[in-house]
Amino acid sequence: MNNDNNPNNEGQINIELSEEVAEGIYSNLAIITHSSSEFVIDFVRIMPGVPKAKVKSRIVLTPEHAKRLLLALKENISKFEANAGNIKVDEVNPMNLNFGGQIPQA
Repeated sequence: MNNDNNPNNEGQINIELSEEVAEGIYSNLAIITHSSSEFVIDFVRIMPGVPKAKVKSRIVLTPEHAKRLLLALKENISKFEANAGNIKVDEVNPMNLNFGGQIPQA
């Protein structure tokens, strides 16, 4: 249904999501860097027993959009925790990627 002429849709953006993008990319590490004009977020997948990791996706944001992302994440995390309980984070060692299980040996 096309609502382009509906005055109630003023200011709305039609966003398309391809099947490939809709599948998503799994990441268990984000590396954030910034300059005076942009924030860069690299999403990385680290696998147990593999000494090398690859950046799976890179997002470049203006400082204003980075702040909006921060606020949106805070709001969504609060809603999630209200339903599912607090998310536990290892604040002592944020790089602790304990996969559990045994260390593979050859």
